[in-house]
Amino acid sequence: MSERPSIAAFAGPDGRLAVGGIPVGRLTERVGSTPYFAYDRRLITERIGLLRSTLPAGIHLSYAVKANPMPAVIHHVAGLVDSLDVASALEMRAALDTPTPGDRVSFAGPGKTDAELTQAVAAGVTIEMESPTEADRVVRVGNQLGIRPRVAIRINPDFQVKGSGMRMGGGPQQFGVDVEQVPGMLTDLAAADLEFQGFHVFPGSQNLNAEILCDAQRKTVALVLELADKTPWPIRYLNLGGGFGIPYFDKDRPLDLPAIGDNLAALLDESIRPNLPDARVVVELGRYIVGESGVYVTRVVDRKVSRGKTYLVVDGGMHHQLAASGNFGQVIRRNYPIAVATRSLTDAAEEVTVVGCLCTPLDLLGDNVALPRADVGDLIVLFQAGAYGLTASPTAFLGHPAPAEVLV
Repeated sequence: MSERPSIAAFAGPDGRLAVGGIPVGRLTERVGSTPYFAYDRRLITERIGLLRSTLPAGIHLSYAVKANPMPAVIHHVAGLVDSLDVASALEMRAALDTPTPGDRVSFAGPGKTDAELTQAVAAGVTIEMESPTEADRVVRVGNQLGIRPRVAIRINPDFQVKGSGMRMGGGPQQFGVDVEQVPGMLTDLAAADLEFQGFHVFPGSQNLNAEILCDAQRKTVALVLELADKTPWPIRYLNLGGGFGIPYFDKDRPLDLPAIGDNLAALLDESIRPNLPDARVVVELGRYIVGESGVYVTRVVDRKVSRGKTYLVVDGGMHHQLAASGNFGQVIRRNYPIAVATRSLTDAAEEVTVVGCLCTPLDLLGDNVALPRADVGDLIVLFQAGAYGLTASPTAFLGHPAPAEVLV
Protein backbone atom coordinates (compact mmCIF):
# COMPACT_ATOMS: atom_id res chain seq x y z
CA MET A 1 0.00 0.00 0.00
CA SER A 2 1.17 3.57 -0.55
CA GLU A 3 2.13 5.46 2.57
CA ARG A 4 -0.04 8.46 3.41
CA PRO A 5 1.73 11.26 5.33
CA SER A 6 -0.53 10.57 8.34
CA ILE A 7 0.59 6.93 8.34
CA ALA A 8 4.25 7.73 7.65
CA ALA A 9 4.47 9.70 10.92
CA PHE A 10 3.87 6.44 12.81
CA ALA A 11 6.01 4.10 10.70
CA GLY A 12 8.71 2.31 12.65
CA PRO A 13 12.09 1.22 11.24
CA ASP A 14 10.78 -2.32 10.59
CA GLY A 15 7.87 -1.07 8.48
CA ARG A 16 5.35 -1.59 11.27
CA LEU A 17 3.51 1.05 13.20
CA ALA A 18 4.65 2.69 16.43
CA VAL A 19 3.31 5.44 18.69
CA GLY A 20 5.82 7.47 20.64
CA GLY A 21 8.47 5.06 19.41
CA ILE A 22 6.66 2.06 20.93
CA PRO A 23 5.44 -0.64 18.50
CA VAL A 24 1.66 -0.78 18.52
CA GLY A 25 1.67 -4.47 19.48
CA ARG A 26 3.78 -3.80 22.54
CA LEU A 27 1.81 -0.66 23.39
CA THR A 28 -1.38 -2.72 23.27
CA GLU A 29 0.06 -5.13 25.85
CA ARG A 30 0.97 -2.13 28.00
CA VAL A 31 -2.54 -0.66 27.75
CA GLY A 32 -4.02 -4.06 28.56
CA SER A 33 -7.08 -4.06 26.32
CA THR A 34 -8.52 -2.93 23.02
CA PRO A 35 -9.91 -0.67 21.70
CA TYR A 36 -7.95 2.38 22.82
CA PHE A 37 -6.78 5.81 21.68
CA ALA A 38 -3.08 6.65 21.74
CA TYR A 39 -1.66 10.15 21.32
CA ASP A 40 1.97 10.86 20.47
CA ARG A 41 3.31 13.73 22.58
CA ARG A 42 6.27 14.20 20.23
CA LEU A 43 3.95 14.91 17.31
CA ILE A 44 1.97 17.41 19.40
CA THR A 45 5.15 19.17 20.44
CA GLU A 46 6.41 19.27 16.86
CA ARG A 47 3.13 20.67 15.57
CA ILE A 48 3.17 23.51 18.09
CA GLY A 49 6.82 24.12 17.23
CA LEU A 50 5.85 24.38 13.57
CA LEU A 51 3.20 26.95 14.44
CA ARG A 52 5.66 28.95 16.53
CA SER A 53 8.25 29.00 13.76
CA THR A 54 5.77 29.83 10.97
CA LEU A 55 3.34 32.31 12.51
CA PRO A 56 4.61 35.75 13.52
CA ALA A 57 5.90 36.22 17.05
CA GLY A 58 3.07 38.60 17.87
CA ILE A 59 0.47 35.83 17.54
CA HIS A 60 -0.58 34.08 20.76
CA LEU A 61 -1.60 30.43 20.46
CA SER A 62 -4.71 29.17 22.24
CA TYR A 63 -5.64 25.50 22.45
CA ALA A 64 -9.34 24.66 22.01
CA VAL A 65 -9.76 22.03 24.72
CA LYS A 66 -12.89 20.56 23.12
CA ALA A 67 -10.74 19.04 20.36
CA ASN A 68 -9.20 16.64 22.88
CA PRO A 69 -9.96 17.16 26.58
CA MET A 70 -7.93 14.22 27.91
CA PRO A 71 -6.30 15.72 31.05
CA ALA A 72 -2.81 14.47 30.15
CA VAL A 73 -3.10 16.06 26.70
CA ILE A 74 -4.32 19.36 28.17
CA HIS A 75 -1.41 19.43 30.63
CA HIS A 76 1.11 18.72 27.90
CA VAL A 77 -0.30 21.32 25.52
CA ALA A 78 -0.73 23.93 28.26
CA GLY A 79 3.02 24.06 28.72
CA LEU A 80 3.54 24.86 25.05
CA VAL A 81 0.78 27.37 24.19
CA ASP A 82 -0.19 30.77 25.57
CA SER A 83 -3.79 30.13 26.60
CA LEU A 84 -6.64 27.62 26.66
CA ASP A 85 -10.17 27.90 25.32
CA VAL A 86 -12.98 25.92 26.95
CA ALA A 87 -16.64 25.27 26.15
CA SER A 88 -18.02 23.94 29.46
CA ALA A 89 -17.46 24.09 33.20
CA LEU A 90 -15.84 20.65 33.16
CA GLU A 91 -13.35 21.76 30.52
CA MET A 92 -12.75 24.94 32.50
CA ARG A 93 -11.90 22.95 35.62
CA ALA A 94 -9.52 20.78 33.61
CA ALA A 95 -7.84 23.88 32.17
CA LEU A 96 -7.48 25.44 35.61
CA ASP A 97 -5.85 22.24 36.89
CA THR A 98 -2.90 23.12 34.65
CA PRO A 99 -0.45 25.94 35.46
CA THR A 100 -2.44 28.18 33.08
CA PRO A 101 -3.75 31.21 35.03
CA GLY A 102 -7.43 32.07 34.88
CA ASP A 103 -6.83 35.20 32.84
CA ARG A 104 -5.37 33.00 30.09
CA VAL A 105 -8.48 30.84 29.85
CA SER A 106 -11.41 31.83 27.61
CA PHE A 107 -14.91 30.36 27.85
CA ALA A 108 -16.98 30.27 24.65
CA GLY A 109 -20.19 28.59 23.56
CA PRO A 110 -23.93 29.30 23.58
CA GLY A 111 -26.20 28.36 26.46
CA LYS A 112 -23.86 28.88 29.41
CA THR A 113 -25.81 28.26 32.61
CA ASP A 114 -25.86 30.59 35.61
CA ALA A 115 -23.79 28.02 37.50
CA GLU A 116 -21.17 27.99 34.74
CA LEU A 117 -21.09 31.78 34.57
CA THR A 118 -20.66 31.94 38.33
CA GLN A 119 -17.72 29.55 38.20
CA ALA A 120 -16.18 31.47 35.32
CA VAL A 121 -16.50 34.87 37.01
CA ALA A 122 -15.07 33.45 40.24
CA ALA A 123 -12.15 31.92 38.34
CA GLY A 124 -11.35 35.13 36.48
CA VAL A 125 -11.57 33.54 33.04
CA THR A 126 -12.55 35.56 29.99
CA ILE A 127 -16.21 34.92 29.19
CA GLU A 128 -16.89 35.24 25.48
CA MET A 129 -20.48 36.46 25.58
CA GLU A 130 -22.76 35.00 22.92
CA SER A 131 -25.88 37.18 23.31
CA PRO A 132 -27.20 40.34 25.01
CA THR A 133 -29.13 38.13 27.43
CA GLU A 134 -25.97 36.28 28.40
CA ALA A 135 -24.25 39.64 28.92
CA ASP A 136 -27.02 40.70 31.34
CA ARG A 137 -26.57 37.46 33.27
CA VAL A 138 -22.80 37.94 33.47
CA VAL A 139 -23.27 41.45 34.88
CA ARG A 140 -25.75 40.14 37.46
CA VAL A 141 -23.41 37.33 38.54
CA GLY A 142 -20.53 39.78 38.88
CA ASN A 143 -22.62 42.07 41.06
CA GLN A 144 -23.69 39.16 43.25
CA LEU A 145 -20.11 37.98 43.73
CA GLY A 146 -18.58 41.43 44.02
CA ILE A 147 -16.14 40.50 41.23
CA ARG A 148 -15.65 42.39 37.98
CA PRO A 149 -16.14 39.80 35.21
CA ARG A 150 -13.56 39.55 32.44
CA VAL A 151 -15.55 39.56 29.22
CA ALA A 152 -15.31 39.68 25.45
CA ILE A 153 -18.01 39.67 22.81
CA ARG A 154 -18.14 36.83 20.33
CA ILE A 155 -19.19 38.31 17.01
CA ASN A 156 -21.28 36.60 14.36
CA PRO A 157 -19.79 38.32 11.29
CA ASP A 158 -21.64 39.42 8.20
CA PHE A 159 -19.55 37.13 5.99
CA GLN A 160 -19.30 33.37 5.58
CA VAL A 161 -16.19 31.28 5.07
CA LYS A 162 -16.46 28.84 2.18
CA GLY A 163 -14.78 25.47 2.39
CA SER A 164 -15.14 25.06 6.15
CA GLY A 165 -16.19 21.71 7.54
CA MET A 166 -18.60 23.49 9.86
CA ARG A 167 -19.69 27.10 9.34
CA MET A 168 -20.03 28.96 12.62
CA GLY A 169 -20.42 32.51 11.36
CA GLY A 170 -22.44 34.47 8.83
CA GLY A 171 -26.20 34.34 8.43
CA PRO A 172 -28.39 33.34 11.38
CA GLN A 173 -26.33 31.55 14.05
CA GLN A 174 -26.60 30.29 17.61
CA PHE A 175 -22.99 31.41 17.93
CA GLY A 176 -22.10 34.98 18.79
CA VAL A 177 -23.80 38.35 18.54
CA ASP A 178 -24.76 39.54 15.05
CA VAL A 179 -22.25 42.23 14.17
CA GLU A 180 -25.00 44.79 13.54
CA GLN A 181 -26.19 44.31 17.15
CA VAL A 182 -22.77 44.78 18.71
CA PRO A 183 -22.73 48.63 18.85
CA GLY A 184 -26.00 48.70 20.76
CA MET A 185 -24.74 45.99 23.10
CA LEU A 186 -21.58 48.01 23.77
CA THR A 187 -23.71 51.04 24.63
CA ASP A 188 -25.77 48.94 27.06
CA LEU A 189 -22.61 47.59 28.72
CA ALA A 190 -20.85 50.95 29.04
CA ALA A 191 -22.14 51.58 32.57
CA ALA A 192 -21.61 48.00 33.77
CA ASP A 193 -18.83 47.06 36.15
CA LEU A 194 -16.87 44.87 33.77
CA GLU A 195 -13.31 44.23 32.63
CA PHE A 196 -14.00 44.38 28.91
CA GLN A 197 -11.25 42.66 26.93
CA GLY A 198 -12.27 42.70 23.29
CA PHE A 199 -13.71 40.50 20.56
CA HIS A 200 -13.75 36.93 19.31
CA VAL A 201 -14.65 35.88 15.76
CA PHE A 202 -14.70 32.20 14.78
CA PRO A 203 -16.50 31.84 11.42
CA GLY A 204 -15.69 28.20 10.58
CA SER A 205 -13.63 25.06 11.16
CA GLN A 206 -11.61 22.42 9.24
CA ASN A 207 -10.58 24.54 6.26
CA LEU A 208 -7.67 23.48 4.04
CA ASN A 209 -7.71 26.53 1.76
CA ALA A 210 -5.14 29.06 2.96
CA GLU A 211 -6.39 31.90 0.79
CA ILE A 212 -9.94 31.51 2.10
CA LEU A 213 -8.63 31.59 5.66
CA CYS A 214 -6.44 34.61 4.90
CA ASP A 215 -9.40 36.44 3.41
CA ALA A 216 -11.46 35.65 6.52
CA GLN A 217 -8.68 37.00 8.72
CA ARG A 218 -8.52 40.21 6.71
CA LYS A 219 -12.28 40.66 6.93
CA THR A 220 -12.21 39.91 10.65
CA VAL A 221 -9.58 42.55 11.34
CA ALA A 222 -11.45 45.14 9.26
CA LEU A 223 -14.67 44.35 11.14
CA VAL A 224 -13.01 44.64 14.55
CA LEU A 225 -11.27 47.91 13.67
CA GLU A 226 -14.63 49.38 12.74
CA LEU A 227 -16.15 48.23 16.04
CA ALA A 228 -13.17 49.45 18.04
CA ASP A 229 -14.17 53.04 17.26
CA LYS A 230 -17.50 52.37 18.97
CA THR A 231 -16.03 50.64 22.03
CA PRO A 232 -15.69 52.68 25.25
CA TRP A 233 -12.72 50.57 26.39
CA PRO A 234 -9.30 49.84 24.88
CA ILE A 235 -9.17 46.55 23.00
CA ARG A 236 -6.89 44.19 24.94
CA TYR A 237 -7.94 40.91 23.31
CA LEU A 238 -8.57 39.98 19.69
CA ASN A 239 -9.30 36.32 19.01
CA LEU A 240 -9.14 35.75 15.26
CA GLY A 241 -10.43 32.18 15.60
CA GLY A 242 -8.74 29.35 13.77
CA GLY A 243 -10.33 26.90 11.41
CA PHE A 244 -7.00 25.42 10.27
CA GLY A 245 -7.81 22.04 8.73
CA ILE A 246 -5.92 18.77 8.55
CA PRO A 247 -6.04 16.27 5.64
CA TYR A 248 -8.27 13.26 6.25
CA PHE A 249 -8.83 11.82 2.78
CA ASP A 250 -6.81 10.86 -0.30
CA LYS A 251 -7.47 14.06 -2.24
CA ASP A 252 -6.87 16.39 0.71
CA ARG A 253 -3.74 18.53 0.64
CA PRO A 254 -2.11 19.94 3.79
CA LEU A 255 -2.82 23.54 4.66
CA ASP A 256 -0.29 26.10 3.36
CA LEU A 257 0.71 27.36 6.79
CA PRO A 258 3.47 29.75 5.56
CA ALA A 259 0.88 31.65 3.51
CA ILE A 260 -1.21 32.14 6.64
CA GLY A 261 1.85 33.23 8.59
CA ASP A 262 2.68 35.85 5.97
CA ASN A 263 -0.89 37.13 5.99
CA LEU A 264 -0.98 37.43 9.77
CA ALA A 265 2.36 39.22 9.79
CA ALA A 266 1.02 41.78 7.32
CA LEU A 267 -2.16 42.27 9.35
CA LEU A 268 -0.18 42.78 12.54
CA ASP A 269 2.21 45.30 10.99
CA GLU A 270 -0.23 47.23 8.81
CA SER A 271 -3.55 47.14 10.66
CA ILE A 272 -3.57 45.73 14.19
CA ARG A 273 -0.51 47.25 15.84
CA PRO A 274 -1.07 50.80 14.52
CA ASN A 275 -4.72 50.79 15.61
CA LEU A 276 -4.93 48.34 18.52
CA PRO A 277 -1.53 48.59 20.20
CA ASP A 278 -2.71 46.98 23.46
CA ALA A 279 -4.42 43.96 21.90
CA ARG A 280 -3.27 40.42 22.59
CA VAL A 281 -3.87 38.77 19.21
CA VAL A 282 -4.92 35.14 19.48
CA VAL A 283 -5.27 32.29 17.02
CA GLU A 284 -7.38 29.51 18.52
CA LEU A 285 -6.62 25.98 17.32
CA GLY A 286 -7.67 22.51 18.41
CA ARG A 287 -7.78 19.96 15.61
CA TYR A 288 -4.68 21.42 13.94
CA ILE A 289 -2.65 20.95 17.12
CA VAL A 290 -3.70 17.43 18.15
CA GLY A 291 -5.66 15.85 15.30
CA GLU A 292 -2.78 14.17 13.49
CA SER A 293 -1.10 13.02 16.71
CA GLY A 294 -3.64 10.34 17.57
CA VAL A 295 -4.59 6.84 16.50
CA TYR A 296 -7.47 4.55 17.38
CA VAL A 297 -6.42 0.92 17.85
CA THR A 298 -8.93 -1.92 17.63
CA ARG A 299 -8.63 -5.70 17.32
CA VAL A 300 -10.10 -8.01 14.69
CA VAL A 301 -12.57 -10.42 16.35
CA ASP A 302 -14.02 -11.99 13.21
CA ARG A 303 -13.18 -12.40 9.56
CA LYS A 304 -16.06 -13.36 7.29
CA VAL A 305 -16.94 -13.51 3.63
CA SER A 306 -20.46 -12.58 2.57
CA ARG A 307 -21.30 -13.21 -1.08
CA GLY A 308 -17.79 -12.52 -2.18
CA LYS A 309 -17.12 -9.50 0.08
CA THR A 310 -14.60 -9.83 2.91
CA TYR A 311 -15.40 -8.21 6.24
CA LEU A 312 -13.10 -7.62 9.19
CA VAL A 313 -15.19 -7.22 12.33
CA VAL A 314 -13.36 -5.35 15.11
CA ASP A 315 -14.04 -4.82 18.81
CA GLY A 316 -14.32 -1.04 18.39
CA GLY A 317 -16.52 1.13 16.23
CA MET A 318 -18.49 4.31 15.75
CA HIS A 319 -19.39 4.50 19.44
CA HIS A 320 -15.75 5.48 20.03
CA GLN A 321 -14.72 7.05 16.72
CA LEU A 322 -17.90 8.45 15.20
CA ALA A 323 -16.09 10.70 12.72
CA ALA A 324 -14.31 7.78 11.01
CA SER A 325 -17.69 6.12 10.38
CA GLY A 326 -18.75 9.13 8.31
CA ASN A 327 -21.53 10.13 10.69
CA PHE A 328 -19.94 13.31 12.06
CA GLY A 329 -20.12 16.03 9.43
CA GLN A 330 -19.46 14.08 6.22
CA VAL A 331 -21.98 14.59 3.41
CA ILE A 332 -20.43 11.84 1.27
CA ARG A 333 -18.73 9.14 3.34
CA ARG A 334 -15.00 8.69 2.72
CA ASN A 335 -12.46 6.49 4.46
CA TYR A 336 -10.04 7.76 7.07
CA PRO A 337 -6.45 6.49 6.71
CA ILE A 338 -6.32 2.93 8.05
CA ALA A 339 -3.67 0.23 8.44
CA VAL A 340 -2.95 -3.16 10.00
CA ALA A 341 -0.49 -2.61 12.86
CA THR A 342 0.55 -6.25 13.07
CA ARG A 343 1.62 -6.41 9.42
CA SER A 344 4.28 -4.54 7.50
CA LEU A 345 3.05 -1.52 5.59
CA THR A 346 4.69 -3.01 2.49
CA ASP A 347 2.87 -6.36 2.61
CA ALA A 348 0.62 -7.28 -0.31
CA ALA A 349 -2.88 -5.92 0.06
CA GLU A 350 -6.39 -7.28 -0.35
CA GLU A 351 -9.69 -5.43 -0.48
CA VAL A 352 -11.71 -5.64 2.73
CA THR A 353 -14.39 -3.74 4.59
CA VAL A 354 -13.74 -2.99 8.25
CA VAL A 355 -16.83 -2.81 10.47
CA GLY A 356 -17.35 -2.33 14.17
CA CYS A 357 -19.10 -4.49 16.73
CA LEU A 358 -22.34 -2.49 16.91
CA CYS A 359 -25.63 -3.88 15.64
CA THR A 360 -26.14 -1.17 12.99
CA PRO A 361 -24.99 -0.82 9.36
CA LEU A 362 -23.78 2.68 10.25
CA ASP A 363 -20.84 1.12 12.11
CA LEU A 364 -18.45 1.24 9.16
CA LEU A 365 -14.79 2.13 9.69
CA GLY A 366 -13.27 1.29 6.31
CA ASP A 367 -15.27 0.56 3.17
CA ASN A 368 -13.51 -1.45 0.43
CA VAL A 369 -10.04 -0.52 1.66
CA ALA A 370 -6.75 -2.10 0.54
CA LEU A 371 -5.03 -3.65 3.55
CA PRO A 372 -2.49 -6.42 4.16
CA ARG A 373 -4.32 -9.66 5.01
CA ALA A 374 -5.57 -9.51 8.59
CA ASP A 375 -6.98 -12.31 10.70
CA VAL A 376 -8.62 -12.65 14.09
CA GLY A 377 -6.33 -11.08 16.70
CA ASP A 378 -4.65 -8.59 14.37
CA LEU A 379 -4.69 -4.90 15.25
CA ILE A 380 -6.34 -2.30 13.02
CA VAL A 381 -5.27 1.34 13.36
CA LEU A 382 -7.31 4.37 12.30
CA PHE A 383 -5.37 7.61 11.94
CA GLN A 384 -6.23 11.30 12.35
CA ALA A 385 -7.84 10.30 15.66
CA GLY A 386 -6.31 12.92 17.95
CA ALA A 387 -9.24 15.35 17.77
CA TYR A 388 -13.00 14.92 18.10
CA GLY A 389 -12.70 11.20 18.74
CA LEU A 390 -13.81 9.69 22.02
CA THR A 391 -15.67 12.67 23.49
CA ALA A 392 -17.39 13.40 20.17
CA SER A 393 -18.78 9.86 19.92
CA PRO A 394 -21.89 8.10 21.35
CA THR A 395 -19.99 5.99 23.88
CA ALA A 396 -23.12 4.72 25.64
CA PHE A 397 -24.69 3.36 22.43
CA LEU A 398 -25.45 -0.35 22.88
CA GLY A 399 -23.63 -0.53 26.19
CA HIS A 400 -20.10 -1.47 25.14
CA PRO A 401 -17.17 -0.58 27.45
CA ALA A 402 -15.40 2.76 27.02
CA PRO A 403 -11.92 2.62 25.48
CA ALA A 404 -8.72 3.59 27.23
CA GLU A 405 -6.72 6.69 26.30
CA VAL A 406 -2.94 7.04 26.63
CA LEU A 407 -0.46 9.82 25.90
CA VAL A 408 2.85 8.30 24.88
